[in-house]
Amino acid sequence: MSCDLGNGRLEPCKDALGGLDAVYFINFGDLATVAYDAVNTDVIDTADVTSLYKFELKGTNSFEQVVNSSRENGTTFVEQTLSIQLKKKDATTLKIVKLLAYGRPHVVVRNRNNQFFLAGLNRGMELTTANLSEGVAMGDFNGSTLTLVGMEALPANLIDVVSETALATAFDGATIVTA
Repeated sequence: MSCDLGNGRLEPCKDALGGLDAVYFINFGDLATVAYDAVNTDVIDTADVTSLYKFELKGTNSFEQVVNSSRENGTTFVEQTLSIQLKKKDATTLKIVKLLAYGRPHVVVRNRNNQFFLAGLNRGMELTTANLSEGVAMGDFNGSTLTLVGMEALPANLIDVVSETALATAFDGATIVTA
């Protein structure tokens, strides 16, 4: 049967870090071709992407994936939730928030272990909330808190790269846009 286990898992070392370093947005539809490794889990190459829009992250940012499986309905899907904080507000950032609300980008998530995951692979990710905050006290957060949600058949694929340069190469030499 195709849903039988084929591997076990040993307890890993305690050398992982939590948190995110960056996200890279890809306009929906630009991701035309995706090549996988031999077991169809890791993305090893993509084509047709010209730009990856990089957002550096510090502070309270998260990427969660929840597998939802229903015996009654015979369905399984993964809800991918990305929450990011963009400090300060300016005209460019407000325009970006508006465009994210209108679109449904694919998102590459880079964690603090320098792993890259492709979220919203087939259906993109929807901006579900954008909280544009001024704060109350002088030291309060001033900026945008964004939540994007994707629904996919599988968890976000690990992209088989170890650096941002290799990420651009895996996307057919795409340009990483930072400003």
